Amino acid sequence: MKRVFNFSAGPAVLPEDVLKEAAAEMLDYEGTGMSVMEMSHRSKPFEKILNDAIQDLRDLMNIPDNYKVIFVQGGASQQFAAVPMNLMKNKKADYILTGQFSTKAYQEAQLFGDIKVLASSKESKFSYIPDCSDLDVRDDADYVYICENNTIYGTKFHELPNTKGKPLVSDQSSCFLSEPIDVTKYGVIYAGVQKNVGPAGLVVLIIREDLIRDDLEFVTPTMLKWKTQVDNNSLYNTPNSYSIYICGKVFKWLKANGGLEAMKKRNQEKAAILYDYLDTTDFYICAAEKGSRSMMNVTFKTKDPELDAKFVEEAKKNNIANIKGHRSIGGMRASIYNAMPKAGVEALVAFMKKFEEENK
Repeated sequence: MKRVFNFSAGPAVLPEDVLKEAAAEMLDYEGTGMSVMEMSHRSKPFEKILNDAIQDLRDLMNIPDNYKVIFVQGGASQQFAAVPMNLMKNKKADYILTGQFSTKAYQEAQLFGDIKVLASSKESKFSYIPDCSDLDVRDDADYVYICENNTIYGTKFHELPNTKGKPLVSDQSSCFLSEPIDVTKYGVIYAGVQKNVGPAGLVVLIIREDLIRDDLEFVTPTMLKWKTQVDNNSLYNTPNSYSIYICGKVFKWLKANGGLEAMKKRNQEKAAILYDYLDTTDFYICAAEKGSRSMMNVTFKTKDPELDAKFVEEAKKNNIANIKGHRSIGGMRASIYNAMPKAGVEALVAFMKKFEEENK
């Protein structure tokens, strides 16, 4: 068996131990005589899978009792509409635009109310995170919204915005569980799991209880009401059960490997290997400004798009997969999520040095 170093932004690399466990249980999960894929979501074995996953996530993130955890379908993009539908009372919200996904969320929210852009780095092709320490948050804004890590551009909020007391909503899809966070600083956290936690098609939501309402301002579809999912423990309908199962295994893997403090240390070490090299060469250009760089997604390019294309093709021959940058900015992108081993980043840097020597 040959495993490549998979630098895909999502669906992305998963821990090998988790994949092996899932493979061993594919035909018979814990003596049930069936795969989790075949199992009733109302059965006792699946109920335990679900509840264990929720508890393990609570343990990992130290989630307070006044926050609810749910798993929903539809991808993170579905929450672009669900957020305003569930949170708007005054039909006003303030957004910070730092990339494509926060921009899409802003555009979707405009369908539901008066949406203000508090800050943006669009003028620099989203190469940095704006100063958000003293923003003009409206007194009657229902919430402040960010995409905390920008997969396409390789930037991350290292300081959360000062929301002036308004609930902070954060799309954490590409940085979820990469380091410890203080959940109490957020009103809502959500993450598409396909980047750092599991297979595509599932979203984790962590919602402060006082923000879960039934008296919504809009005619909100039943499946998009957070209260529906909370009241039914994510089982209002048949959930994405296999993805929940894999996420649960990833949560256990994280706990067994030192938790989020250990992940942060590992991720910092991996990112430093790559950024340290990028900062010593003028052959490659790093897209993100130093103070805003992401640990999870590292974006870079050469000075020639044709050379970038050559890099991507030759990387494939060197066991380095899915290194091509997003079509909107080109170049290359190395997504170095929790499951990417240090050896993968070292192999990438060794290839980058070789490619530089051969193509100067």
